Amino acid sequence: MEMLHYDFMQRAFYAGGIIALLASVLGVYLMLRRQALMADMLSHVSLAGVAGGAYLKLNPTLSGFAVAVLGAIIVEYVRRSYKTYSEISVAIIMVGGLSTAVILMSLDQSVNKSFTSYLFGSVVAVDATELKLMFFVAVLAALFFFFFRRPLYQITFDEETAKTNGLPVNWISFGFSILTGMVVAAAMPIVGVLLVSSLIVLPAALAIRIAPSFTTAIFLAMGIGLVGVFTGLTASYEFSTPPGGTIAFALLLLLIVGTGIKRLVRKLAKLKSAGKPDDQAKIHEHATNFTKDVPEQ
Repeated sequence: MEMLHYDFMQRAFYAGGIIALLASVLGVYLMLRRQALMADMLSHVSLAGVAGGAYLKLNPTLSGFAVAVLGAIIVEYVRRSYKTYSEISVAIIMVGGLSTAVILMSLDQSVNKSFTSYLFGSVVAVDATELKLMFFVAVLAALFFFFFRRPLYQITFDEETAKTNGLPVNWISFGFSILTGMVVAAAMPIVGVLLVSSLIVLPAALAIRIAPSFTTAIFLAMGIGLVGVFTGLTASYEFSTPPGGTIAFALLLLLIVGTGIKRLVRKLAKLKSAGKPDDQAKIHEHATNFTKDVPEQ
């Protein structure tokens, strides 16, 4: 393809593939933990880091990365302070991050003008340094999910039981939150701060909807994320549209189409199994397999 002859498009596809895999897996865990808004919150926090880095003449990407990780640590601490109303932590940190970003942007108009690529994403914004940062995050994420896949699975579905079993729930949750902050910050050059949550939530939302098991949902989310990112990048190049918005729109279309097909298949299955109690029992048993699919050692 002609677009792959350009170095900046090659970097965009490499970076998009890495982030699609990371964000999709992370999204499955976030949705099952009822923390889907955490990605959106951390994107606003990272925006404050980007603004602070630009204002202080530092590397905006690295400063946004550092502040996103710090925000992830803070939100985990605040979440434990408000155990009954854990969603309050998201609102508190989001307000703090967004207000700080707006203030810093207003102090320096040159900072304000350079924010378009960080807000909405730009393929030309992905340089060699950012690509290395994404690869570094990918390696850390792979190691984290490999070594903590079983305890993280237990914490995701039943945190209290995990504590009873002696698992270090607090430390694993802190590590997961930090990893979430890293992925959100690393995804900024591709989809932008304002749309980064779409790359995390939409593939996971479709995968959980149609997958028969937890493991299948993980792999489905990865595939959906790759298809959405590569389709969005290609359409962005062909039609000269913003890559972040195009990727998010492609993922949204996949969600709508996939959900529609799932409903159609379910209706056909109901019509076929009408009056057959044995078949309905099998369907119910199949639906419960999702929470029983413990990852293998």
